[in-house]
Amino acid sequence: MYRGEEQLASYPVAVGKPGWETPVGTFEIIQMIENPGWTNPFTGEVVPPGPENPLGERWIGFWTDGTNYIGFHGTPSRESVGRAASHGCVRLYNEDIRELYTLVAMGTTVTVEP
Repeated sequence: MYRGEEQLASYPVAVGKPGWETPVGTFEIIQMIENPGWTNPFTGEVVPPGPENPLGERWIGFWTDGTNYIGFHGTPSRESVGRAASHGCVRLYNEDIRELYTLVAMGTTVTVEP
């Protein structure tokens, strides 16, 4: 996490697994949600906010094709952080996404590099 040339924070993350790579490029934050719900895109199952929600405690969206969304989010699966394990999103520990959520705002530039 940078503000200009100054590094404000650094977090371990999980990124997209093979076939579901996290998009690379420059984007901007388009959604910010505390305690998000989640709908499984494959089954339609709705998972309400809570400890079993795969989005964890915060959602910071930065990409969409109009149907699907990619963003930063927390996770109840701590063991997935540090690996290529997601369907394209950037997973953080819940304590880290809570901090990141306070450092960004709608419209903040997001640069994803390989």
